[in-house]
Amino acid sequence: MIEFRVSVDIAHPAAEIWRIIADFGQDPRWRAGVTTMAPDPPGPVVPGTTTDEVISFHGRAYRTGGQVTRVVPGTEFAWRMTSGIDAEGERSVVPLAEDRCRVTLRLRVGLSGLHRLRAPLLRRALRRKYQEDLRRLSDLVTTRT
Repeated sequence: MIEFRVSVDIAHPAAEIWRIIADFGQDPRWRAGVTTMAPDPPGPVVPGTTTDEVISFHGRAYRTGGQVTRVVPGTEFAWRMTSGIDAEGERSVVPLAEDRCRVTLRLRVGLSGLHRLRAPLLRRALRRKYQEDLRRLSDLVTTRT
């Protein structure tokens, strides 16, 4: 199993960051490799929101289905994959000041077969991708006028 958590502090109000990270339709704007993300219903996540995602990772396209399992409005939500990959995770935003917050992404991926042998490499690659996604999110909101 691969499990990790990455965080970044962003000089932007938590409520505005929440509007982006809690709307799967925004994912292609800040998550590298996401070519399709179709949430149902569209808009802010609610318990039971489903997703149909196509993402490229290490040169391969993956199609996954997902479902939101828990939501604390304005603060955090949890999701799990229902098809494609054995994975679950969380997104959260914590205000640090009026115009600053900490965004955290957590991921857990179950591995089977030969993928277990590649766990250390996959963990590093996924962690690096999540860190880059958080940098993209920060760039997106801090360069907007």
